[in-house]
Amino acid sequence: MSDLLRGPAYRIETDRLVLRCFDPNDAVLLKSAVDASLGELLPWIPWARDEPTSLDAKIELLRVHRGRFDLGQDQAYGVFDPGETEVLGGIGFHDRVGEGAREIGYWIASKHAGRGLATEATAALVRVGFEIARLDRIEIHCDPANLGSVAIPRKLGFRHDGTLRARHMRRRGPPADSMIFSLLADEYADSPAARARVGAFDAVGRTLLDPADERSPRRRSAFF
Repeated sequence: MSDLLRGPAYRIETDRLVLRCFDPNDAVLLKSAVDASLGELLPWIPWARDEPTSLDAKIELLRVHRGRFDLGQDQAYGVFDPGETEVLGGIGFHDRVGEGAREIGYWIASKHAGRGLATEATAALVRVGFEIARLDRIEIHCDPANLGSVAIPRKLGFRHDGTLRARHMRRRGPPADSMIFSLLADEYADSPAARARVGAFDAVGRTLLDPADERSPRRRSAFF
């Protein structure tokens, strides 16, 4: 593959989802999804403590997200339905865990929880991370009490490296522990994530990953 086609992936497609770089025009959809999900987000997501915010604040936030994405820093993706009429959640590719590595964080709107969408989106981002960004390591950090979140790295073949004590502030109560999961580049090929059917496209729509590419057969995995 030419270096010109190494990414980043601005748009990712799976069987049920579109993941794409957030745009300020998505502010209304994002605000609707976040406001309706605050009850479920507040116990686990640090930024939820500042919600709800105004539409203008959402527009400014998405301008910042887009700018950081374009600069090759944190990559915040909206998780959309195939028609891109609704924000189903969000997923981030964060550059805070060292050289050659990224941390994935995710949330799903309450009305769409329990459908495996976070697992599907995470598997897609794992493929992008190892096959396009050519990372050495991907991490996922979870509060041990958030059982739904903890289940996702386990389904995708990540290993539990350890648990950091009193790592994050909760909305109420004592600081929360943080479980650290990782998947290394030389473990990726044997992971369930490597079998996810994914299409990925760069900033001008050129194909980075083709879901129909038969050179590396992909089958829809049982974790969806």
